Amino acid sequence: MESLEKKIVESDSLESLEKIRVELFGKKGFLAAEFVKLKDIPGPQKKEFAEGLNQTKESLQSAFDLRYDELKQGEIETKLKSEALDVTLYGGSAKKGSLHPVMETMDRIIDYFVALNFAVESGPMVEDDFHNFEALNLPKHHPARDMQDTFYFNDGALLRTHTSPVQIRTMLSSQPPIRMIAPGAVFRRDYDLTHTPMFHQVEGLVVEAKGKVSFANLKSMLTDFLHTMFGDVDVRFRPSFFPFTEPSAEVDISCIFCKGDGCRVCSQTGWLEVLGCGMVDSNVFKAVGYENVSGYAFGLGVERFAMLMHQIPDLRSLFEGDIRLLEQFR
Repeated sequence: MESLEKKIVESDSLESLEKIRVELFGKKGFLAAEFVKLKDIPGPQKKEFAEGLNQTKESLQSAFDLRYDELKQGEIETKLKSEALDVTLYGGSAKKGSLHPVMETMDRIIDYFVALNFAVESGPMVEDDFHNFEALNLPKHHPARDMQDTFYFNDGALLRTHTSPVQIRTMLSSQPPIRMIAPGAVFRRDYDLTHTPMFHQVEGLVVEAKGKVSFANLKSMLTDFLHTMFGDVDVRFRPSFFPFTEPSAEVDISCIFCKGDGCRVCSQTGWLEVLGCGMVDSNVFKAVGYENVSGYAFGLGVERFAMLMHQIPDLRSLFEGDIRLLEQFR
């Protein structure tokens, strides 16, 4: 008995103590073998033998539990010491974080227009047909709807394909003069090198009393904006078509890669398309109940600007979360 307890007390690790447990308490251990002997002991002596055996078991179990607690506590203390941190030691410099290039570009765009006293407006991403299409001079079955591959819900609602519905909501809830931009995420069913199902736009709207704003105002403001974003580039306005503006124009800048000489990026034209604009169509003003007003609107893709400013060849890489790419924008 004493030798067994001594063996328990002298165990120096939980592993060795586990082996002793199996030797003493296991199915083929010491105590199991002793209990087997009960069947061969005569009746008068069996009770005395059993009582002594149970006392031995309790004593060994108590010694085992005590030693287990001691070894377990020692193991915890050793682990805590090995993992202890000296918070007074000088640590290595942490890496500097940064905004995502799309958000950084959007902030720059917003800062420019806020400095010109434009309000920043927002609206729901799940829209209805009226705000997203009809109020913008895109009635049902209008062929221009095919230009915007739309995500529809079963109840007729849709994910907005542009931030123009924010302009409609702003005009319906307030009266001119209006000077606003609408930045935010938009959704279209498209996915390739230059398109993703979700991207970001910043659209702007200015509405004044009739005759107070003109295309010349729009052209002057956008030319200065593009010089602010891209530096010393040439800017040109090309006639185009948008259902919600008339006249309409697409705006190009001289290629920032080849300086207008022609390269693969600009398809040898020397120009890069960056945004669309125009004077607000009279049908849009009718849809919101405005009379005797004039105004202009413009819209741009934030990812397009980010790709050009940071020379990123594949739009999809902006949304893959590759830390190797994002680390370049610290």
